[in-house]
Amino acid sequence: MRILKFFSLLLDYPDESLWAHQEELLALAVQQQPSLLPFLQRYLTARPLDKQADWCALFERGRATSLLLFEHVHAQSRDRGQAMVDLLAQYEQAGLALKRRELPDYLPLYLEYLSLRPAGEARQGLLDIAPILALVGGRLQQRQSDYSALFDALLTLANSPLSSNGMAQQIAGEPRDDTRDALDAVWEEERVTFMDDNPCNRSAVRQHQRRCRDDVQPYYLHPTAGGKR
Repeated sequence: MRILKFFSLLLDYPDESLWAHQEELLALAVQQQPSLLPFLQRYLTARPLDKQADWCALFERGRATSLLLFEHVHAQSRDRGQAMVDLLAQYEQAGLALKRRELPDYLPLYLEYLSLRPAGEARQGLLDIAPILALVGGRLQQRQSDYSALFDALLTLANSPLSSNGMAQQIAGEPRDDTRDALDAVWEEERVTFMDDNPCNRSAVRQHQRRCRDDVQPYYLHPTAGGKR
């Protein structure tokens, strides 16, 4: 499914080369993904610097919309390391050499890998991550981001019954983790912990910071529950 390379490029950090080849991208969308034409036209109408800033605000500010797949399943558990090793082995077996610093579970990289696989295998690979696609897409929809359209298109390619809209309704009460207060709470907690010589210290300040941090913890998918709570 070579079309997945198209999605990989659009979900990756916006590179100015996309604007240099916009005619080819638009032609590809017309031929294979006409539903994405509105997204692509808005994307290419914006300045590269603006899209780069938008991308950073969406995907690198907080964890809820992270493009690291295992962030939404394993978080910081020990299972995440083994999952990385297993995925890296799949890449190597397929002849995909990592030439950049992204981790193996970086979504654009995973889509590039799937673009090299037979159609049936690629579709199953998408289906395997469908709950994550719906979760991140739902959060992007809540933030009124055009990027949610890419996640719904991937779910359609996977023949998944899940959707960004359905997940957005399911997580409607979830606190956001990308606000200034949320980020400051996490930073303050980490800073105080680092400077605190007494690990048993439970001052009122630290308890307050921990509550703030926990209040904005994004909900994680259970690795064997298919995205159900």
